[in-house]
Amino acid sequence: MATSLDYRTLFHQLPDNYLLLAPDGTILDNSDAHVQVSLLPRAQAVGRNIFAAYPPANPQSQHDLDASHEEVRRTRQPHTMPLLRYDLERPAALGGGTEERYWQITHYPLLDDQGELQFILQQSQDVTAATLVARRGEATQRALDEANERTRFILEIVPVMVWTTGIDGLADSFNARWLTYTGRSLADTVGAGWAADLHPDDLPRTVALWEAARRHNQPYQAEYRIRRHDGQYRWHLAQGVPRLNAQGDVLMWVGCNVDIDNQRKMVDELQHSIEQQAALSDQAYGNLQLAQQQRQTLLDLFMRAPAMISIVRGPEHRYEFANAQFMQLVPGQAPVVGRTVAEVFPEVVGQGITALLDQVYQSGEPASGSELRIELVDAQGQAREGYFNFAYQRFDENGQPAGITAYAYEVTELVQLRQALAAR
Repeated sequence: MATSLDYRTLFHQLPDNYLLLAPDGTILDNSDAHVQVSLLPRAQAVGRNIFAAYPPANPQSQHDLDASHEEVRRTRQPHTMPLLRYDLERPAALGGGTEERYWQITHYPLLDDQGELQFILQQSQDVTAATLVARRGEATQRALDEANERTRFILEIVPVMVWTTGIDGLADSFNARWLTYTGRSLADTVGAGWAADLHPDDLPRTVALWEAARRHNQPYQAEYRIRRHDGQYRWHLAQGVPRLNAQGDVLMWVGCNVDIDNQRKMVDELQHSIEQQAALSDQAYGNLQLAQQQRQTLLDLFMRAPAMISIVRGPEHRYEFANAQFMQLVPGQAPVVGRTVAEVFPEVVGQGITALLDQVYQSGEPASGSELRIELVDAQGQAREGYFNFAYQRFDENGQPAGITAYAYEVTELVQLRQALAAR
């Protein structure tokens, strides 16, 4: 015996969110799933206009729904709306509050035998979870892209020549400053191509030091001459460190080169001057020995004198980056990132340093100086006198001043020695 189907009951039990509308938008019925997700009893929805029963979140939402209904009425074809945000107000019995929800809504035309529109069936799919996951993924990707861009910016803006190698020891990247210095393309420099820019006399020793560092996974340091784009060979201090995984295996090498040609020339000139003074002096052998010790002390100072590199951001000059050599100036080597110059070195405020930073930041004109005298405080809290060669350069972002890069090296002992020689 045939069983009569209760289509209304069947419609109510459909496993999705369905809303049955008259062509004018009057609600005729909805599925149980729709009642549950909308948090509105069926009796309070049926017979009312859709916008009265479910007020739009904003005028744009109502416009999009109206446009979709009109598209179905006009074409008699299904129409899927753009993603719609429609938050739900939870009843007080369920704890109250608002739930952020996103919906993918499709309207289907139901036609009679003459092809006239009889009903509009709305299917609402809750895509909140997928939408929020996608947005978090986009936010994560944006943060990752920003971090990569920030790292790339720092590598390109710092006044040193930066390079990296793979685990095989072959160079795979150089920053723009290296390529500008040598005047050669990246394609000609990666791999072992960089060796073509070294002075032939320095190449065997440089390679031997590099292979020894790689063999023992130890920091690499060497001094060698690099040919500049104008053909001149200049001395550089090269330093590199391996990046290791948890098992101690090398993943890559990162290093940088600093032009120390001027320092070496000053050391040679001072060495020659000291030797002349010693040769012409009638002093005893003890004084000659002392001069030689002073010369060796000064030579060691300059040969190991590191470049001090830092980046400060904003008009308040807040540290964003400081390398290890720079940190040696900081009392107790306390962290500096996030602190201002005035906070890290309060003693320089009255010595014109912050005023000079203000001038560079505001005008955009670089500033440099040689043997600038500064009163500093050492790790024990004692005042000391220091002399520095330095260069300040402003960098911009989006056409606006963003911060200042600073490059310096200390020449205190050089100045004091020259003073002593002049007095002598």
